[in-house]
This record gives sequence, structure tokens and C-alpha cells, in this order.
Amino acid sequence: MIPLSRKSPVPPSDCNLARSIEQIGDRWTMLILRSAMYGIRRFDDFQSELGTPRTILSGRLKALVETGLLEKRAYKVEGRRARPEYVLTEKGEALRPILIALTQWGDTWLDGDGQPPVSFTDTKSREAVRAAFVDKSGREVPPDNLRIVLRR
Repeated sequence: MIPLSRKSPVPPSDCNLARSIEQIGDRWTMLILRSAMYGIRRFDDFQSELGTPRTILSGRLKALVETGLLEKRAYKVEGRRARPEYVLTEKGEALRPILIALTQWGDTWLDGDGQPPVSFTDTKSREAVRAAFVDKSGREVPPDNLRIVLRR
């Protein structure tokens, strides 16, 4: 159990978790990133899948490009004008473990019948994988064995 504290070890203005939440923490941004993780790349496909108002979607996609999570690329279907698509960058792809961890948290705490709609497996062994904390040597570390170390 985490001991009682009167304040966080790092003020929100200096905390990378707080800054990360500011960049990706709103509902529409998270849903766009989720869809991008599953391969959605085109504006109309995001809009159709998510039901996001077009102005909100446009603003969120622009912000995701500006923050470097998505890259805007042109594509062209024969006989039509070039249009943009939005592809996860390396920075955006780095969120995949976090999104998978959130999915698995939802599978545990929100899924009513215990049968999640998706699962994640190793491509070679086809064994189920799960998000976990792992130390440098590859040993799994249980969450209750983690400690905060201040680097100041």
C-alpha cells in the first residue's frame, strides 16, 4: 500500500506524467490514438469510426501532428485529388504499450462477461502477452515492488 502523502514527490509543472496527460489525455485524442494503433489513417475513416465532430477531429489531428505523435502524409486514389493520411510516428508508436496496458486494465476491471473483444499475442509463439514492469535483466517486477526514486 502506498503511504499517505501530503503532496506528490514532483510538482505537476515538472512531472513528465502530468505533461504526458496534457498532450494525450483528452477523450478524443486517446480514441484517435487507439484507432491509429489499429491501422486507421484517413480522416473520413477516423470520423466514421469514432463519430467525432469534424471540427474536433481536425483540431485533434492537427495537434497530434504538431506534437509529433502522428505524421501527415499525402495519398492519392487514382482519379481523385491527393488527400492526407495520419500515420503513427516512432513517438506515437511508443505509446502502444501504454494503450495495450489500458486495454488490459479495461479487460480486468470493465469487461462484464470476462471475454475481451481483442487480445495480444506474440507473432512467433502465438502466446498471449500482457503489459508488465520488467527490469534491465528481463525479470518481471510486481507493481508493489516498485519505488519512486527522485533524480534531483
